[in-house]
Amino acid sequence: MDTPPNIQLAVPFFMVMEMEISLKFYVEKLGFKLMNQWTPRGKIEWCWLQRDGVSLMLQEPRKKEQFDGVEKGKGISICFQCKDALALYHEFSAQGIEMKEPFVGNNMWVVCLNDQDGYRLDFESPTDVPEETMYTDWVKTIKEK
Repeated sequence: MDTPPNIQLAVPFFMVMEMEISLKFYVEKLGFKLMNQWTPRGKIEWCWLQRDGVSLMLQEPRKKEQFDGVEKGKGISICFQCKDALALYHEFSAQGIEMKEPFVGNNMWVVCLNDQDGYRLDFESPTDVPEETMYTDWVKTIKEK
């Protein structure tokens, strides 16, 4: 007898220091939509965000002092698998988001940025461009053809 899959989804859950600032970043700049929220004291303390087929949860801790001395986002990286990471690079650049220059790693274009709490967000898409190619070098090559 086949048992249907039980575990169906993993959703990153970030503790953020300022929910309002985090929501502006994820919703206004990265294009996520607010799908669910918890407002026990008249403001959002937890929320579920979604863009395309990807979800994130954010929560602002009630006792922020428990995070004193903790290095924000250290060791946390979320890799979003995309059809066109370079299109997102242009979209996010137009929103004024600072990010590293895209590069090819593991046969993927990688667009890296950090949110305001230090979480690393990698948007990646498959490519046949040679490993370690930097975006500006690749654009020059295309223009020369």
